[in-house]
Amino acid sequence: MNADDTLMYREAHESAEVVARQFAANEAVVTALARSLRAQPPRFIVTCARGSSDHAAAYAKYVFETQLGIATASASPSVTSVYAAEQQWQGALFIAISQSGKSPDLLRNARAAKVAGARVVALVNVEDSPLAAIADTVIPLHAGPERSVAATKSYIAALAAVLHLCARWRGDADLGAVLQVLPDALRAGWDTDWSSLSEGLLAAHNLFVVGRGFGLGIALEAALKFKETCGLHAEAFSAAEVRHGPMALVGPQFPVLCFAQADDTLESTLAVADEFRRRGARVWIAAPGLQGNGILPVIAGLPALCTPLLIIQSFYRAASELALLRGFNPDVPPHLNKVTETV
Repeated sequence: MNADDTLMYREAHESAEVVARQFAANEAVVTALARSLRAQPPRFIVTCARGSSDHAAAYAKYVFETQLGIATASASPSVTSVYAAEQQWQGALFIAISQSGKSPDLLRNARAAKVAGARVVALVNVEDSPLAAIADTVIPLHAGPERSVAATKSYIAALAAVLHLCARWRGDADLGAVLQVLPDALRAGWDTDWSSLSEGLLAAHNLFVVGRGFGLGIALEAALKFKETCGLHAEAFSAAEVRHGPMALVGPQFPVLCFAQADDTLESTLAVADEFRRRGARVWIAAPGLQGNGILPVIAGLPALCTPLLIIQSFYRAASELALLRGFNPDVPPHLNKVTETV
């Protein structure tokens, strides 16, 4: 079985077409929502999701807080679904992110948010899902059927939907123009060579994935995919937090994967990578515009908040290859189902 025989590989490969399709199909609904949000700005934003969708929410936090200046926090679904605690969300924007739109705890939270006075927006791949029926506004991901248990194109579609909403909400013509070229950048990025990562982790047992700012969400996502598809124990950390204890584990040949974008977090992330190298760790860095040993290529020329989409797409290809090298089928991870319905 070759990597391109797997659903994970083929579905990740579709991401550029998914993003292009999504931007075109959602322009009217996103523009209308953005106009309404400018007229009545929310007091704060609450995201609600689990798994890969929650990693998309982590990305959304950095996008909304840096580009819109609106405090954004992740809701713990159990607070409402298990503890049934009433929340004070009057005037908030509640964004639920989901592939299936049918997890019971997410539905309870969306209903509770409406009762609490929040405006509910659903970023969901299944347009006729129960979550979509609850939401005031639905932004479809348009990823199409995703059969591999490991989410890929739907995750990238969620990041793209966040970018689209941000661009229209800000009325940012420059970011809007970037959206037009993002699918082409994803197409070009698919062919970047990350084989040194998939080959270098063949015999690994543990791994750190490090990111910061816009890149933290994809670090969380990559660590999940290592565990899910490759049988590799991986943990994600912010470059600002990894020194607070976790770094004690890093020694000779300990593998570390760093994600970075060309913004104010770049210098500190590269400094952490250098410190790991001085400890003898084996370090890979995925960042645009860098060259040298251990550098994984990333398409350059786009704003930093777009870089995570390019990095995670290349990562998905490498992870599908690594899974097979380690004897796993990435499409059917042991003990997992495509849809996890948490109560």
